[in-house]
Amino acid sequence: MQLDPTQTAVVVVDMQNGFCHPDGSLYAPDSAAAIDPVNELVDRARDAGASVVFTRDVHPPEQFEENHYYDEFERWGEHVVEGTWEAELVEELDLRADDLVVEKHTYDAFYQTQLEGWLDAHGVKDLVVCGTLANVCVLHTAASAGLRDYRPVLAEDAVGFIEEDHREYALEHADWLFGEVTERDAVEFA
Repeated sequence: MQLDPTQTAVVVVDMQNGFCHPDGSLYAPDSAAAIDPVNELVDRARDAGASVVFTRDVHPPEQFEENHYYDEFERWGEHVVEGTWEAELVEELDLRADDLVVEKHTYDAFYQTQLEGWLDAHGVKDLVVCGTLANVCVLHTAASAGLRDYRPVLAEDAVGFIEEDHREYALEHADWLFGEVTERDAVEFA
């Protein structure tokens, strides 16, 4: 799969201490295992001149207090609270000054963030999506990208998950409905 690096961004979803570090409240070993594959993909993208975007799932402590229906803290427990160590990106990532870091408050990195405007301003049309969790923020961000007419490509071997069947479902659903799924080595930035 060849992607024009001048029109491509790698979107690294939520590789944060809360999800990828053993001391995180929602730690998943397979999210930690995705760190090296994500770094390899990011390095190749940068070398070719593609953009890199990191997302951070960040929740103000009072975010769900007035909600009528959905309370993410009730579902998952309190996690990645604004200003905490859990909300920070894992230190193993190579974050650079020209990378965009998007703070989001939902599963979808496009919802009420600057992501779409930034991508459009930089001429990005194709997104290589990786990070964690496969069936939550990765899936919802990739779906939202497809609905906005970006081409979402999920790098299946650079995606964290809690259970293998959740990962398989998310990738099959994405491939069937709105995106493409491939291994990171099959992506060429050329």
